[in-house]
Amino acid sequence: MLSNFQINLNEIKAKIIEIGTGLLEANILINSAIATCDDAKFQEARSHIKNIGSKSNDIDNNIIKVLALYTPEARDLRQVIAYLKITNELSRACSNTRSFIRGFTTVCDDVDTETINEYAVPMQTSTVKAIKLTMTMLECEDAEELQEIYNDVLIEENKTDDLYEMVERNLSQQADSVQSFEQFHKMLRALRKSGKIASRAISIANLLVYAKVGGNFQN
Repeated sequence: MLSNFQINLNEIKAKIIEIGTGLLEANILINSAIATCDDAKFQEARSHIKNIGSKSNDIDNNIIKVLALYTPEARDLRQVIAYLKITNELSRACSNTRSFIRGFTTVCDDVDTETINEYAVPMQTSTVKAIKLTMTMLECEDAEELQEIYNDVLIEENKTDDLYEMVERNLSQQADSVQSFEQFHKMLRALRKSGKIASRAISIANLLVYAKVGGNFQN
């Protein structure tokens, strides 16, 4: 029979997974929308990350109650602290996702399809993979497997950085006027948000490794 502490912790994890699933679904929709600038899919993506602020506050309040009622120690305390920080990272990832949608939809019609397919789609694909892998870590109990998944998340996050640098060089070379430079700058700013979502995923992965094996927080 589960203890009251574990029951409460499982409820907190379920709520975290709910937010993470919405984030994943939103970014999957974005990935299928960016090649054709599909506004309907972009708007559908927004629907998966609604009311994140209130959901995050609810989780945080539950965590505070758990800390007050059960004063967990050692690994249990690490897990509770990790969940508290993960909630913040998910909230920031959802904010980055909204910013990406807002920024990308204003410029996607002005950037050639080849550039989007060559850089933006693979970049967002890696972002989706990073989120998906991180979500699997929430259900992983084996420390060695957890570390392996973390390494996979890190690979995808590094891919987004590499692709961003490549598209930055490419678009800068294409900019032949002030107007085109402004358009490309807006595109880069939007794509940077996609990279930040992947960065949030690796931050969550770091916290999940910390919760399982201890050590120090990583950036």
